Amino acid sequence: MNKKLIVGVLLVLALVAPFGIYPVFLMKMLCFALFACAFNLLIGYTGLLSFGHAAFLGWAGYLCGQSIKTWGLPTELGLLVGTAAAALIGLVMGLLAIRRQGIYFTMITLALAQMLYFVALQVPFTGGEDGLQGVPRGKLLGVIDLSSDLTLYYVVLAIAVFGFSLIVRTIHSPFGKVLNAIKENEPRAISLGYDVARYKLLAFVLSAALSGLAGATKTVVLGFETLTDVHWSMSGLVVLMTLVGGLGTIVGPIVGAVIIIMLENKLGDIGNWLASVTHIEWFSTLGDSVTIVTGFIFIVCVLAFRKGIVGEILGLFKKGQVQAGH
Repeated sequence: MNKKLIVGVLLVLALVAPFGIYPVFLMKMLCFALFACAFNLLIGYTGLLSFGHAAFLGWAGYLCGQSIKTWGLPTELGLLVGTAAAALIGLVMGLLAIRRQGIYFTMITLALAQMLYFVALQVPFTGGEDGLQGVPRGKLLGVIDLSSDLTLYYVVLAIAVFGFSLIVRTIHSPFGKVLNAIKENEPRAISLGYDVARYKLLAFVLSAALSGLAGATKTVVLGFETLTDVHWSMSGLVVLMTLVGGLGTIVGPIVGAVIIIMLENKLGDIGNWLASVTHIEWFSTLGDSVTIVTGFIFIVCVLAFRKGIVGEILGLFKKGQVQAGH
């Protein structure tokens, strides 16, 4: 009951949020929250650390934008093209990487993603360093005009809720239980007769597809796609989001994504406000130190909040319940 109440409150807040906060900023946060949750499905519930998820986010955005802008496809089909492309890339990458474990798996995903980064830098339709510009939002189902930020926000919110629901359903399904068993003790899962490689590949492809959905949606929202999304630093950023929020928790990656995106976009405003209040001019330079601040937060989380923000809160809550039971 409490969980349903919390979900209901969050949905109500999400529905009224665009009336008080810039909708495009909210949509960007929703896209990255979905991206972080998709990544968490792989690392938090399967135990696979991928450093190649930027390829899924970026290439889905490129192909979605290309299909809408140049091929003339409707927006909904453009989103499907981007998602399907990410799933296909995930399938190929997964078939090559799943053969290895641990750091070797991670390095293979990083190497393959960097190869795709240099492909994106060279092929004509991506625009190279200039990026793919001028992607129209179009109309959803040929009826709903997405040029309005408010209208598009609710479409993006529906996409994000669908993605989150799919992840939650996957986690609590028998398939998700097997993934957790693989994470906890892979040799034992093999001894029980599970085709571990197949399960890991399916999880990898599903994570890639949802990451692609986030990337394609972000391209529609912003109207462009750049090399930033396919660079390895984006893979590092989603790792940071997941660890800060709480690895292996459902809500943690959402919290982490919100914190990191807010810091990237609002740290300058926060610094200016602190400078005006404290009369310390150094705070006004915070906007130029986003990387330093996020790095500091990462260090604090690793040292003091090993389970992430949400993980630590859940741990304290469970500890309180145990003490109350005694």
